Amino acid sequence: MSANTRSPYQFTVYNHEAGVNIWKILILLNELGLTYKEYLLDFAKQEQKSDAYMSFMPNGRIPAIVDHWNNDKVVWESNAIIKYIARYDTEGRFTVTDPDQQTDIDTWLFFQASHQGPYFGQLQWFSFYHEEDVPSAVTRYKEETRRILGVLDKVLKDKEWLVGDKCTLADIAFIKCNEYATRYLLGSDFDFATEFPHAARWHKALMARRAVSWVFKYKLEQDCGRERQHVTGETHSSYEARAKGLQRNAILAQAAAMPQMVGVV
Repeated sequence: MSANTRSPYQFTVYNHEAGVNIWKILILLNELGLTYKEYLLDFAKQEQKSDAYMSFMPNGRIPAIVDHWNNDKVVWESNAIIKYIARYDTEGRFTVTDPDQQTDIDTWLFFQASHQGPYFGQLQWFSFYHEEDVPSAVTRYKEETRRILGVLDKVLKDKEWLVGDKCTLADIAFIKCNEYATRYLLGSDFDFATEFPHAARWHKALMARRAVSWVFKYKLEQDCGRERQHVTGETHSSYEARAKGLQRNAILAQAAAMPQMVGVV
């Protein structure tokens, strides 16, 4: 890849303060020690729909990255982004060389993008943001969320990681949505370790990674610990006004109890 020495950092990462899919990208960048600058789009001003942004991001959504050291190459769609970033994983820490295992990683990335992300997102929407209560939708998407966790639990019964014998892109892709679902979406009586012990053990190991811990603290500093729905661009005050009852209060209480970021590494 050709270099561009004019930029002091390799990537510009375009995001919104409450973006969900950005987490896996920032985790991988920090795991690999790659340099980047995060640019937070102002959704209230519709910056994500501006001519300037859509000139290189035709979907008008987040996230997107620009690789300044590769002729300002633009990549969008979060799992495509982490696969691209992995090109710079010269030691193969999060990739594999076996072609069959490479296919296995792709399978999990497609599963995450087509199942976990959409179904968990719909549960979030109908739990907190839909204009009227639709209990049947909440029930459906809770069942789908549990089904997906069950798939992960079954696969992880006899192995530590999804592919091979190490943490790969496949594992990283699931971190944030699983954290959000098991913390907020499945209710206060949900016991991850009891219901899905193998997936819970795997998730705990991922959350304990230094780069993962740092990214969660960093995003909390941006007020993302309040978990606003990532496509609305709502302020905290409008979120608080719209979100519903005990679910709202539980989220705000847990967010307030989380430790604040103490430094940058």
